[in-house]
Amino acid sequence: MPNRYHHEKTALQTLTLQPISKLAPFSGLIISIVLVLLFLIRYYILEGFLIKRLYGSIYTDLSQVNQRGFINHHIAGVTKIIILIIAAYPFISVVIGKSSFHTPYTHGSSITLGDMLVVVAQMLIGMYAFELIYRAKLSPIAVLHHIGTILIGQSAIAISLDLAREPDADIEFMLCTVWGAFDIIAEFFPHLAIILYRIFPKRHRFLKRVFLLSCITTVTGTTCETIVIMYLFGCLWDRWQIAFKIVTPLLHIAFSAAQVHGSIVLWKMYKRQQLFLKSESNAVEGRENGDAEMGS
Repeated sequence: MPNRYHHEKTALQTLTLQPISKLAPFSGLIISIVLVLLFLIRYYILEGFLIKRLYGSIYTDLSQVNQRGFINHHIAGVTKIIILIIAAYPFISVVIGKSSFHTPYTHGSSITLGDMLVVVAQMLIGMYAFELIYRAKLSPIAVLHHIGTILIGQSAIAISLDLAREPDADIEFMLCTVWGAFDIIAEFFPHLAIILYRIFPKRHRFLKRVFLLSCITTVTGTTCETIVIMYLFGCLWDRWQIAFKIVTPLLHIAFSAAQVHGSIVLWKMYKRQQLFLKSESNAVEGRENGDAEMGS
């Protein structure tokens, strides 16, 4: 029975307390580099020439508020794809597999899985910080979600610098990576949906399907995220300090509320496209009836 129980434990339950990465003390430098790169890409490449060359009047005819949103969705979408590519292997290896933070990223490399996870965590945090600074308009719920992600992500890395006083620092960081993984996957399609909405504003049937698919992915992602997070939170109950036992569920409720809000917005946009289709259908039917009366 003891052996069987041991095999049933999750990877996080058997995670040995250890420093996450030698890069953790340099988190401020890493996020500064991320923000500088995002600025350079936005200012000199996207706004400089690429977006206008790709989209022409589709972009230039937008209001300044929508232009910023359009560019931000490109930055956020591409950043999330890059994070997903880089982080997939270390995330799966540490959370699901038997690797540790100190396992080399590749055989013989001095770069560890923990190093890569810290870097991609700062990329995600930097992306949200950039959005708070750059976007001209954000909903209050989106603001709370972004601020919460930034503070919790940075706190999880910061407390890992003092493992003697923070014995649950490792599992808190890993739980944050699980949140981040679901956030990246579930929130990618909404970025794509808004970009397509700006490119094809009159293709209502196509947009209706896009918004419905995006709504389904966000709802599914939120549901799966809640199940996984609460399962891991329960499995690790004995390892949490009292503060994290209280704060972690509250944070998840806040993050889920932001995702549900996004799903509601996507659902409303889906219904709006339905109304456009119905109006077009009624207009066509009215013209056909008018032609028939003229002919008679």
